[in-house]
Order: sequence, then structure tokens, then C-alpha cells
Amino acid sequence: MTRGNQRDLARAKNQKKQQEVAKKKNANEKTGMSLTERKLRDAELMREKQRKKEEEMAAKQTVHS
Repeated sequence: MTRGNQRDLARAKNQKKQQEVAKKKNANEKTGMSLTERKLRDAELMREKQRKKEEEMAAKQTVHS
């Protein structure tokens, strides 16, 4: 038995998968950051956002007291 159609479908699927991997790699290269660097940057941004929120809450507490 031949597997012509199945083989063609598998090749097309693999080609699509490789293109997705290449797109993700290109997106990382455009930002110039690795996954670890991006996580560190995002974590620092969230900490800063949380500090600002805490300061706002503290300011509201002193106004109402």
C-alpha cells in the first residue's frame, strides 16, 4: 500500500509548524530580548505598578482619616 496522501499531509503539517516556529523566533529577534529577559522586565513593571497602587491606597487612607 502507498502512503502518498498521508505523507503529503504530514509534510504540509510539518512545514506549517516550522513556519510558526520561525515567526516566533523572528518576533524575539525584533524585540531583542530573550524569554528570560522579557519575564524579568515584565516582573519589574508589575512591581512598579503594584507600588504605585499601594501609594494611592495609602494616600486615600490618610485623606479619610
